[in-house]
Amino acid sequence: MSGAKKGPAAGEMLQGTLDMLVLRTLVMGAAHGHTIAQVIEHTSENALEVEQGSLYPALHRLEDRGLVSAKWGVSENNRRAKFYQLTAAGKRKLAAETSRWRQMTRAIGLILGESSE
Repeated sequence: MSGAKKGPAAGEMLQGTLDMLVLRTLVMGAAHGHTIAQVIEHTSENALEVEQGSLYPALHRLEDRGLVSAKWGVSENNRRAKFYQLTAAGKRKLAAETSRWRQMTRAIGLILGESSE
């Protein structure tokens, strides 16, 4: 175990934020859960740790809502894995959530005294 302090685990993130990050990750193409978690962690420079206990419920929720589709395949280490892919509805939802996120972070930045430039 390393002594480096990571940021909040996905379980500590707002549910909608994890959903948005998963959808954003799938823009690059179909992926299985382990890869999705790795991409989020790597892209955030290891600031966000995605735990299975948060990720898989999020993937099932997104699938139930028609925002991702899933099919079984074989992973890079030759194991059976469920691969998730963004749907057209998922792309629309990601665009809307990204816009909402940017408005919210701008508003919070204004309150914290950050410049809007």
